[in-house]
Amino acid sequence: MTYKKKPSWLRMPTRGSEEAAKVRSILRKYSLDTVCRQAMCPNLGHCFQRGTATFLILGNQCTRSCRYCAIEHSEGVLPEPDVNEPRRLAEAAAEMNLRYVIITSVTRDDLEDGGAGHFANTVEAVRKRIPASRIEVLTPDFRGSSNALRVIADAGPDVFNHNLETVERLFPDVRPAASYWMSLEVLELYGKLAPAAPRKSGLMLGLGETEMEIRKALEDLREKGVTMLTLGQYLQPSRMHWPVERYVTPDEFDAWKDEALSMDFVSVASAPLVRSSFHADMQ
Repeated sequence: MTYKKKPSWLRMPTRGSEEAAKVRSILRKYSLDTVCRQAMCPNLGHCFQRGTATFLILGNQCTRSCRYCAIEHSEGVLPEPDVNEPRRLAEAAAEMNLRYVIITSVTRDDLEDGGAGHFANTVEAVRKRIPASRIEVLTPDFRGSSNALRVIADAGPDVFNHNLETVERLFPDVRPAASYWMSLEVLELYGKLAPAAPRKSGLMLGLGETEMEIRKALEDLREKGVTMLTLGQYLQPSRMHWPVERYVTPDEFDAWKDEALSMDFVSVASAPLVRSSFHADMQ
């Protein structure tokens, strides 16, 4: 299998600058990981230059093996959550002068609560250390557990994000251990548990979906009460991952943004290099 040649609009940002080096130093100091690095995000250099990062908690190995994702999959015994991680993360966020903190995780189906308690502890640690901060959580589906979602809701993050990632037809192949409708139910249930918190989700484009399928996914998200949306180009991490079917043009992303706004999404970030956390503080 060969890679499709990337078009000019997918040139990756540089990873240089003094600010980026400072972010890397702080992450090393507090022994923290980021989804930016583990998921091979093309915006890593750009975001680090802005002094931002998306923190990855609960380790760097996932109990699921989604065919689009670069994060390492493990079928072995994973370590218990690090009880000191929430404090270290809060300290790092303070040292980075973050006012918008994004927390995500690998999927931990091996844990009884899926890691929800660790998420909550991390939100609470950040809130205590930086009281004026806004916090976004990007969570796994917790296998649809209402108890896990209630734990997250009780912690009170400002934005709840759970990505749909792809359209219904492709879901079983791209995300074989997950469920399209379960993800939608997670987003709907969280709205019932925390009606004041905005809900956010995102799709990758270029995996082989049709326009009709994208439109249907957006309609399904709106029906479940999602008001914040991200749309970005899927990039194949390696030859072992799901292939890129096509590169969606910037004009097409602009058109999808206009259509999503016409569907009453309140905030839409739609461009080839957009990812869940890209400029989230500006959304």
